[in-house]
Amino acid sequence: MQVILIKDVEKLGYANDIVDVRPGYANNYLIPQGYAKSATASARKILAENLRQQAHKEAKFVADAEALVAKLAETELTITAKAEEGRIFGSVTAADLAGALEKKGIAVDRKNITLDAVKTIGAYEAAVKVYKGISGTVKFQVVAEE
Repeated sequence: MQVILIKDVEKLGYANDIVDVRPGYANNYLIPQGYAKSATASARKILAENLRQQAHKEAKFVADAEALVAKLAETELTITAKAEEGRIFGSVTAADLAGALEKKGIAVDRKNITLDAVKTIGAYEAAVKVYKGISGTVKFQVVAEE
């Protein structure tokens, strides 16, 4: 019996896969537990259409993410911090970078920004995760407050 998996099932397949299973396994476990539905002709057509729409949305997200990576590469940020003799009080955090990017019109969640400890004045780079497998870098300068 062929079924369409609704959720990932260990040792069987992933969501949206069409798999062959024994009728008892499908009727007594997979279908009642909500892991699968019967692979009828209409269910296959619906699955094909859903996968096509999902691929279209995914392509749009990837294009938007690549545009954001290009915009991040062009962006130069300047972050001011209280400093004395080249060392700053505290450190520059991902939240500081997210705030500076937001002022430039680029919305990035602080959780997606990865940077090493910034405790001195100078030029730095931070990695920004934009989308699944797509990341970019943003360059920023840390300067002392006047």
